[in-house]
Amino acid sequence: MILRGIKIKLHPNNKQNTRMFQYAGAARFAYNWALEQENQAYETGNPFINEQGLRRRFTKLKRLPEYTWLNKVSNDVMKQAIKDAVNAYQRFFKGLGKKPRFKSKWYSHPAFYQDTVKIKFTDTHVRIEKLMTPDSRGSNKANREKCNYVKLAEKGRIMPGQKVYNPRFTFDGNDWWVSVAVEIPDDNMHSNQPAQTIIHGVGIDLGIKDLAICSDGIVYPNISKYQTIKRRERRKRHLQRTASRKMRMNNPDKSNQKGVRYRKSQNYKKSIKAFRKVSRKNTNVLQEYIRSCIREIIGKHPKFVVLEDLNVKGMLKNKRLARSIQAQRFGLFRRLMSQECKKNGISIVIADRWYPSSKTCHLCGYIKKDLTLKNRTYVCPVCGNTIDRDYQAALNLEDYGHKVLTA
Repeated sequence: MILRGIKIKLHPNNKQNTRMFQYAGAARFAYNWALEQENQAYETGNPFINEQGLRRRFTKLKRLPEYTWLNKVSNDVMKQAIKDAVNAYQRFFKGLGKKPRFKSKWYSHPAFYQDTVKIKFTDTHVRIEKLMTPDSRGSNKANREKCNYVKLAEKGRIMPGQKVYNPRFTFDGNDWWVSVAVEIPDDNMHSNQPAQTIIHGVGIDLGIKDLAICSDGIVYPNISKYQTIKRRERRKRHLQRTASRKMRMNNPDKSNQKGVRYRKSQNYKKSIKAFRKVSRKNTNVLQEYIRSCIREIIGKHPKFVVLEDLNVKGMLKNKRLARSIQAQRFGLFRRLMSQECKKNGISIVIADRWYPSSKTCHLCGYIKKDLTLKNRTYVCPVCGNTIDRDYQAALNLEDYGHKVLTA
C-alpha cells in the first residue's frame, strides 16, 4: 500500500464560506500565538515548550472573556496549528528549514486542518466538524448538521468510509480546496498504463527556448510563448495595475482627514477577483502542460531518467532572463518527475550541478569551455561534430545516467 494525494475543489455556500474563513483565522491565531510563546521562552532563557505544554496554556487562554470566540471553532483546528508551529521550530533546530515567521492576515494563504476521525466524505460532500454553531439564526439541529456538509466539485474521487490522512482545507484566492492522502494498492499504479516500447533511458535537458529536450529526439516546446498565454499575462498586468491604483485612491495616508481607516472598495475587490482568476487560469494551464509532458515521457517506460541539478536561484539573478526562467517552473518539473518515477519504479538520476553537459562533445568528449548562451549550435573543433547544443546535452545526460547506474 502506498499513499497518493488527492485535491478536490469545494463549492461552499455563503455561510459556509464565512465560517471556513473563521476557521482559517483561528488556525493562524493559534500558530502565531505558539510562535510568540516560543520566542518569549527563548528570550527569557527558559527551555523550549513542547506541544503538550502549549496546548495546556492555550486551553487556559480560551477561558478568558476576550478569547471566547475561539470556542466556536473546532478544537482540532487550533491543536494542529500549534503542532505545526512546534514542528517548524524543530525543523529549524535541526537545520532543515528557516526560522518560522508569523503568518500575516493579508499575505498568508488561509488554511486549516480537520481531524482524520471526525472528517467524513460522501460521494458529493465533505463534512467539517462544528462548521455551523448552535447560535446560528433560524436553524435547528437537523439543519445545522446538514450545513456541516460542503459540496464537492467532483464526485466519487474519495469513497465513503475510506481512510484519509492529513486532511487540509486551503484557499487559493478564488476557491476553497480539500487535499487528503489515501492508501492505494501498489498494483493499481501500473494497471492503466498502455504497453509501449521500452527504451533504455532518457536524458532530459531543461531550457528556456524549449521546456524539455529528450535524448530520444522528442522536444517539448515552451508554451509561455503562445499567444493565449501572453494575452492572459497582459490581462493580468493590466488588472494588477488597476487594483494598485484603486488601493492608492483609498489609502488613508493621502487623506487630510485624521482617523480615516482604509477600506477595500467593491471595485477593488472586483479587480482583485478578476486578477486572481486570470492568474489561476495561466497557472493551471502551465502545470497541466508539464504534467502531460511527464506522463508522455513516463509512458515510454524508460529504465532511468536523468535530470540536471539546476541552480535556479542563481539563474534568476540574470535580470534579462529571470521572467522566462521563472515561467518554465523547473522546480515543479523536477518534483513531479521524481514523484512519477517513484510511483512507476523508474530510477531517477540527478546529474552534478557542474557537469558540462552542453559543453562536452558527444562523439569525442572534447569540452568547449568558451561556449556561451548565444551559441545554439555546437561545433566541435576536434572532430567537427555539429549538433544542437540542447540535444547534445540530453545525450550526454543519458550517458551520465548509464555511468552512474553501472558503476
